[in-house]
Amino acid sequence: MTGDSKAIVRTLYDEVWNKRRLELVDEIISTSHALHDPNVSGSAVGPEAYKRQVTRFIMAFPDLRFSIEDIVVEKEKVAVAWSITGTHKGEFLGIAPTSKRVSVEGITISHIADGKIMDSYISWDALGMIHQLGAPPKGQAKDAAAR
Repeated sequence: MTGDSKAIVRTLYDEVWNKRRLELVDEIISTSHALHDPNVSGSAVGPEAYKRQVTRFIMAFPDLRFSIEDIVVEKEKVAVAWSITGTHKGEFLGIAPTSKRVSVEGITISHIADGKIMDSYISWDALGMIHQLGAPPKGQAKDAAAR
């Protein structure tokens, strides 16, 4: 199980994210997969939702690359510490393209069963990314104008 779980996760990052092979999502993401990411709004269940997430990122950062920093496997859980880099060429989180290069770290914990990722719990530095893009935190521009 440990080797299979690592291979599934490596396929997700190396093939789906880095090589843009979205067709593999249907093979490795469960139809009931729930994406738990506090930075994503709306429904995020199933392979199509995961593909939308990948597409959202690669449209904003066409040269996006994931690097796996560490993988820990325990029973049916796989924890991956990762970093991403990319150049902001498309709208992201309401921020117009800036052409700025970003580097962000995060951790994803995935539950894997029967050869598929069942659930993903993601924690990443979205605020750090927004800061790197040069966008003011929500409310800051309005507060400054009120002074």
